[in-house]
Amino acid sequence: MQILNGNEVSQQLRNQIKTEVESLIIQGKKRPHLAAILVGNDGASMTYVSAKAKDCKEVGFDSTVLHFDENITEIELLKQVDSINNNPDIDGLIVQLPLPKHINEKKITEAINYRKDVDGFHPMNVGYMFKGLPCYLPATPFGIIKLLEYYQIETSGKHCVVIGRSDIVGKPASILMLQKNCTVSICHSKTKNMHHFTSTADIIIAAVGIPEFLKADMVKPGCIIIDVGITRVEDATSKSGYRLKGDVDFASCAEVAEAITPVPGGVGPMTRVGLLLNTLHAAKN
Repeated sequence: MQILNGNEVSQQLRNQIKTEVESLIIQGKKRPHLAAILVGNDGASMTYVSAKAKDCKEVGFDSTVLHFDENITEIELLKQVDSINNNPDIDGLIVQLPLPKHINEKKITEAINYRKDVDGFHPMNVGYMFKGLPCYLPATPFGIIKLLEYYQIETSGKHCVVIGRSDIVGKPASILMLQKNCTVSICHSKTKNMHHFTSTADIIIAAVGIPEFLKADMVKPGCIIIDVGITRVEDATSKSGYRLKGDVDFASCAEVAEAITPVPGGVGPMTRVGLLLNTLHAAKN
């Protein structure tokens, strides 16, 4: 059984990005610049945005974090997005989700200039992705593809089961795996006899948001398992009072899988590097 180490792969990719940025600067070109909008004080969101800023510094990007009170109006937030859209110094913009309930996330996402939509959520980028045209791919599915490529995992002709149908992971992951010549099945909360699908899968991408949902008896021997889930589960024995759990029962599935991603240290770091790759692409364009 092989561990698909997202920390290791993402570090190599960050090193490559850093080298390319240094080359751009030597050529007299602009330094890539990523802006992030954060609304409110959600702990997980603040941690994630802080990590993105740290990643930018490591690879030589400029970064800007605009932090607004949770009571900001939708109109004012749209003005902030428009301001960044029209700022030629900024190459990529992300709006950290979730947003407060009084703000329409769809409206904000669609207000971002698709040429700066390095999260890959804008309908224009989704459409280009669907057609297999150059675009900004959603960071998590993009990271998964990079991980599979790094470990030279064969996808052509394989049966890939994606568990979850979110716009952020499940749907785009299914499209990208189809483009990698997989036969793709999408399972979700309404799927009947899910075991039938997972037990025939060569590759499983678990993005259902339920801790340890995928058990060993649902997986055929030699399967490749990509665990996208990450949930805080209370644990009195831990100093923090919780542990991070994926959507896969790692202990049991690792015994039958050919390769598997850990949580943490698997898909998470690859998501962050996917965002950096998109921003670099935006700056070069």
